[in-house]
Amino acid sequence: MIETDLCIIGAGSGGLSLAAGAAQMGARVVLIEGAAMGGDCLNHGCVPSKALLAAAKQAHAMTTGATFGIAPVVPQVDFAAVKDHVARTIATIAPMDSQERFEGFGVQVIRAYARFTAADEVEADGQRIRARRFVIATGSTAAVPPIPGIDSVPYLTNETIFALRAAPRHLIILGGGPIGIEMAQAHRRLGVPVTVIEAARALGREDPELAAIALATLRAEGVEILEGAPVTALSGRPGAIVATLKDGRQVEGSHLLVATGRKVALDRLNLAAAGVEATARGVTVGADLRSVSNRRVYAIGDAAGGLQFTHVAGYHAGVVIRAILFGLPSRARTHHIPRVTFCDPELAQVGLTEAEARAAHGAALTVLRTEFAHNDRAQAEARTTGLVKVMVVGGRPVGASIIGPQAGELIGLWALALASGLKMSSMAGMVVPYPTLNDVSKRAAGAYFSPKLFDNPWVKRGVRLVQRLLP
Repeated sequence: MIETDLCIIGAGSGGLSLAAGAAQMGARVVLIEGAAMGGDCLNHGCVPSKALLAAAKQAHAMTTGATFGIAPVVPQVDFAAVKDHVARTIATIAPMDSQERFEGFGVQVIRAYARFTAADEVEADGQRIRARRFVIATGSTAAVPPIPGIDSVPYLTNETIFALRAAPRHLIILGGGPIGIEMAQAHRRLGVPVTVIEAARALGREDPELAAIALATLRAEGVEILEGAPVTALSGRPGAIVATLKDGRQVEGSHLLVATGRKVALDRLNLAAAGVEATARGVTVGADLRSVSNRRVYAIGDAAGGLQFTHVAGYHAGVVIRAILFGLPSRARTHHIPRVTFCDPELAQVGLTEAEARAAHGAALTVLRTEFAHNDRAQAEARTTGLVKVMVVGGRPVGASIIGPQAGELIGLWALALASGLKMSSMAGMVVPYPTLNDVSKRAAGAYFSPKLFDNPWVKRGVRLVQRLLP
């Protein structure tokens, strides 16, 4: 029997952040991980996908130099070498998430899958661990839809696609969400024909105006995107897979990637033995991320049933550490959490979209718009496609949507504004270096005050009066 203060189940972003912080502040910590240290993000998600996108961006740049007086050339893509770059990226980052590093912090790491045996006890690799507090940080896995025939054809998920060493002849992607769109553009730029099949609207969670810009770019690059096209059957064999659509059309390809959502990984935990309530979405928790049915148990990240982002898991770790280590009240919020689809141009969002803001605030809403075409840095780099859209109520931003180069970096400013409750005057008053892309955000903020200053007759009369009176 191992007695400990804190037992964390899952060594992904949230679990590792929590383990490091708790152990370094004096708590006894046991960390249990049945798969690879670093979780899905390091091994099958954020890191390898961004490495693949970076390689694809280099290939695409070779075809688009004419604007700058550089003759375009067709890149010679070594697909296996691209995957070597992906593997090197993972290997370079992996030591930061390694068992050895966390044992150096004083964490006891057990490499096995855990299951509850009682309300205050789990078992892993034949060892029993009793803890004052448990944190479930098991993340999620690819959700496989119940399409007839899917069990009879080979398919890829985010957990297997990065191991491909040879380029697919034609990649079919089920799902037009962020994962599907990112993988579609990456593979197309690396020379792979790609068809994306989406049952509803591709990038359906995003602002439709901004999503349309992203999808138009992918289509212009040769990605076939079929929207409103549910798949009713799958058939075929390795190298020759056929997806039959509801309208009778058939799409044939050599490989199939399933990117239709995520499923919370709770099946192994035997939650019933601990009296922990859960649904298909995740552990049932309150705003403090504490189980509503077993007060010894918390859940963070995907396991908490909310937003499924790596940065949310890290944020949740900070929320629960206040309660577990210091007994302080702490609640998770969502209004300031940004998200990014890392296609090119990037698509980023924080807070409310325009449609959500109109539904919530009605006539009180002001929507500000600034296009990248008005930004001097964007003009210099010939990357002018995109815009910033800011939703404002009562002089404060309630949401921001950005599509354009480095939108994932630019959204951070608006995430800070929402997290800190900043006014638009603070945003308009900042000084940014020239020429930088961040000026698009400053211009958007300035646009909030332009009508009040430049279209106000009283301001003009006041200025004329002051000019007559000043010596």
